Formats: sequence, C-alpha cells, structure tokens
Amino acid sequence: MGERICAVSTLCACLVLGLPDAFANDVPNGKSIHVSGTGTDLQNGALVHSKKSTPNGEILRSTEIIDLDGDLKGKVLYHVTTVIDTRKNTLVNTGDQVFSGTIVGSEPVLLHDSKFRFEVNLKTGADSGSVYLLDHIAGPRVRCQLKVTGTGKNAEGNPTFSYVGTCKFAHR
Repeated sequence: MGERICAVSTLCACLVLGLPDAFANDVPNGKSIHVSGTGTDLQNGALVHSKKSTPNGEILRSTEIIDLDGDLKGKVLYHVTTVIDTRKNTLVNTGDQVFSGTIVGSEPVLLHDSKFRFEVNLKTGADSGSVYLLDHIAGPRVRCQLKVTGTGKNAEGNPTFSYVGTCKFAHR
C-alpha cells in the first residue's frame, strides 16, 4: 500500500480533581458536562517504527501527534498499531495515547488511554472512533467519553475530525 491511511482519533474518558476556583464555580464537581470540538491528526509527521506484511494487508506501528481544539484543547501523543486489511477494506487503529491540555478551561491535565479504537472503511473513507482517557497522570481529575467522526483532510493532507461527548469532574 503506497500511502498509509490513518484513522482519526477520539472517544475520550477523563477524571479531574483540584479545579481552579473560577472553573469550579462554573462546573459543579461530580456533574457531567457536554464537550465538543475538532482535531487534526498530524500524520505527515508520523514516525513509523515498523511495518509488517500480512496475508491480508499490513501492520504498522508508529507514533503521531494530534492537535485538539474546542472544549479539549491540547495535544495527544498517539502510539498506534494500524492493521490494514485489504480483503475487508478496513483500517483499525489501537494502542496507547496520552492527552496533555485543558478541558473547558481547567488547569492542565495529563491523561492516558490504552483502550482507544478507530476504524476506517477504505472504500468509503468513513472514519469513526472512541477514546477513553481514564488513567490520571497529572493535574485535575476528570473522566471524558467522546465519539469521533472523520471530517476529511486539511490542505497538508492530514486527517481531520470532530468530537462530541461528556466529561465528569471528580469531587474535591
């Protein structure tokens, strides 16, 4: 396969403690809030670590960066295993990712996800996925669930997407 096609990210799940006082007044702890936004998978800067042919396609292991805008604002470092099945015309991304940024203006958070899954129909280009940012590393504690839908490619050829979902901030 000449060009690697990459699924777009994100159904995230996040948990936040220690919100700044001004933010805590806007979002009651323990309450879920609706979040939405957009993102770009900076695929043109991907580091491909390995590529293996299979009877039905190939498996790639790579590292990429994703820019998120909207209610989740920041970067995702995306360590991805891409399985391309040319018989089924599918691409599936799984692996690990870490989100670093803010959620609806919160203090900076650092969250890990090892359960994300993105799927691309190689015939139609339909792209959707899920991200679960459950593992707190630093900053406020928050849990978010997001659905991601591919929206095409930008001028540089990088996949773009929109996300919607909920985030729940923990009690202090």
